Amino acid sequence: MPVRSVLPRWSRTGPLLLAVALVLLSCAGASTGLPSAGGRRVLFVGNSLTYVNDLPRTLRDMARSVNDTPLVFRTIAKANYALEDHWYDGIASAIARDEWDLVVMQQGPSSLPENQEFLRVWTVRLDSVARTAGARSALYQVWPAEQFITSFTAVRDSYRNAAIAVSGMFIPAGEAWRAAWARDASLALYGGDAFHPSELGTYLAALVHFEMIYDRPATDLPDVAVVNGRTLPVPAATVALLQEAAHETAIAWGIR
Repeated sequence: MPVRSVLPRWSRTGPLLLAVALVLLSCAGASTGLPSAGGRRVLFVGNSLTYVNDLPRTLRDMARSVNDTPLVFRTIAKANYALEDHWYDGIASAIARDEWDLVVMQQGPSSLPENQEFLRVWTVRLDSVARTAGARSALYQVWPAEQFITSFTAVRDSYRNAAIAVSGMFIPAGEAWRAAWARDASLALYGGDAFHPSELGTYLAALVHFEMIYDRPATDLPDVAVVNGRTLPVPAATVALLQEAAHETAIAWGIR
């Protein structure tokens, strides 16, 4: 049995700004979808990188926009949480209680060697519960804070290796940010704290989730960006650029 880490939570999940975390704490643990019969049933387990701008709701609305199979989801996300924290909060019961098809997991960037190991160990632990419940695990690759922007590759490899360790799905959202910047370096994907996503950053992350979970090109989606129920004032050309970046990344790095 893994021994619970004695490292400070900040070092395990990435450099969040304390003031932002306190503000976002009111959103912690929000359940933004209720289990019901039918649909693609997905449990999202993570932290503010999932619930800021409500990525699961954004993904659900994408599926609706093309009349695809409904997304039935629940979000269990708390500010600055790692998978280890979720385990000790009793996430196993939430995984086992409802009949999920997929359990999407994320924590902080996890780029340092010791944090890569924590991600792998706790992914394996949660995956054992998911498998018993008949679900598959998926790793949602996030991104580093802007001040550590050179660690994108380490973040990608950390999450991808954790997915491989459990034969899970790998959702390379963070890598899609780099693909988009290769097309247009001016894209504002970071939010105001230079770590959490802007609405555009969440839109791009959701595009990669759509492509991986629905096994359908992100380029099939409409040429408008809707995030957390709000239509963004973004030109159709920019939306197309982001969809193409998501599609390219899913093909190059995704594991279904």
